[in-house]
Amino acid sequence: MYVSGRAHRTLADADVLSSGMRRRRAFTLVLLTLLLPGSAQIVAGNRRLGRFAVRVWLSLIGLVALLGLVFLASHSFAIGLLGQGWVLGAVEWVILGFAGLWALLFVDAWRLGRPSSLVIRARRALTAVTAVMLVLTSGGLVYAATSVSAGKDALGALFSDGEAVGAVDGRYNVLLLGADTGKNRVGTRPDSIQLVSIDAETGAPVTFGFSRDTENIDFRPGSTMARLMPEGWNCGDECLLNGLYTWAQDHAALFPPGTANPGVLATREAVEALSGLSIQYYVMVDLKGFRKMVDAVGGLDITVRYRTPIGGGSSPILGWIEPGTQHMDGYHALWYARSRQGSTNYERMARQRCVLTAMSAQLDPQTVLLRFQKLASASSGLIQTDLPQSELGRFADLAMKARTHKIRSVNFVPPLIKPWDYDPSVVTRTVASTISASEKAAKSTKSDKATKTAKAVKSGTGAGSTASTSGSTAPSPQPGTSVQDPAKAAGNAAEGDLSSVCSAAP
Repeated sequence: MYVSGRAHRTLADADVLSSGMRRRRAFTLVLLTLLLPGSAQIVAGNRRLGRFAVRVWLSLIGLVALLGLVFLASHSFAIGLLGQGWVLGAVEWVILGFAGLWALLFVDAWRLGRPSSLVIRARRALTAVTAVMLVLTSGGLVYAATSVSAGKDALGALFSDGEAVGAVDGRYNVLLLGADTGKNRVGTRPDSIQLVSIDAETGAPVTFGFSRDTENIDFRPGSTMARLMPEGWNCGDECLLNGLYTWAQDHAALFPPGTANPGVLATREAVEALSGLSIQYYVMVDLKGFRKMVDAVGGLDITVRYRTPIGGGSSPILGWIEPGTQHMDGYHALWYARSRQGSTNYERMARQRCVLTAMSAQLDPQTVLLRFQKLASASSGLIQTDLPQSELGRFADLAMKARTHKIRSVNFVPPLIKPWDYDPSVVTRTVASTISASEKAAKSTKSDKATKTAKAVKSGTGAGSTASTSGSTAPSPQPGTSVQDPAKAAGNAAEGDLSSVCSAAP
């Protein structure tokens, strides 16, 4: 910053100035500290301190610019770098250090303004302005540092330090479990069991929902469960898919030494046998934790297609979630996902898919940044996963790519199959054909975008924006209007028509 000799003398020496000039000088020094930390000291105080502060400020700007360039060049590398605990720790201390330095510079600038030489009204105004600037700058940096610290702690507690597992046949397959640990239940049982298959190149996602009451599961040869249950999990209504978790936890001694979670291992191998896919990672979310996460992001907008009770079963119905576009907090979103009164398991699976789709569609980067501490707090102890921290960048990149593709979904429930009496080959064929259709659609979309871009460049008009294909554009029903039968809607959702049950509101 260039300061003329006359101006420098004016700012440096307040004794020769009039009352009005002293006031302007004092406020100018504080403003200089806001615009370029250290500049006030260069022109009117300790120049060594001022030059040091300016160098630090310019270095920080350079680092932020460099990180921005790295992010533009490779999203996964930048996110992976910032996902490392030691990097976040270093960032936290750098932010705190500069927050302290900036606070010192503001106080020194206030001192250099010689408030004692100002009239009482100007002195109070200078002190108030300095305090506000200090809170907005150093206070904001302290808040940023605490957010970084919360993120570091959450990432360290959530993600493992194990080795990464590569894609299989060009895909990452992740098992999603919604754990129900209610007061009236013995042990933990997965209330929601879904398999997400993601194209490792395009990020195009496919989800497969498996009913918790699926029976007659024969495990893959060579698997742990095939050794423990050579005849399979076949004992009728007493051997349901979600019951495997409890059985495995109760018989943990039978599993290989070092098995971190026998229930997850048993459920994973069951879903592998059903789907024909190899699962690399799992994520298990406690349903109470899901409620907290919805509240942390500010609620979800969901278009409801038919009336859903709050309560029921062994407790009275406390209210209803009515048809139409609803903004749901965590309490209502959780009830919408798990309500049982007058519903089948298959209807509930469809509603759970609706809620997960809404969460995916509405959890944008801005929301994550603004509510990071609440999200970190909500996830602590309520989410389990074996995804290594080193893979955070890769999966964050895939998640961003996934938002540009239509989410293809299949629920293995009636009328597609009867979970208690089905042909296993129907399940594996459906999985394979759905993935194949998704891959073809992703390649076609990529080719179409490249063609449009080439035409736009050739014509000189520039590339136009493309609309996301995820979500539904079906009209919203109004309360009191006729809606589709819930059982029929659930059947349609099993075949991919999620809009027959609900949709993420735009």
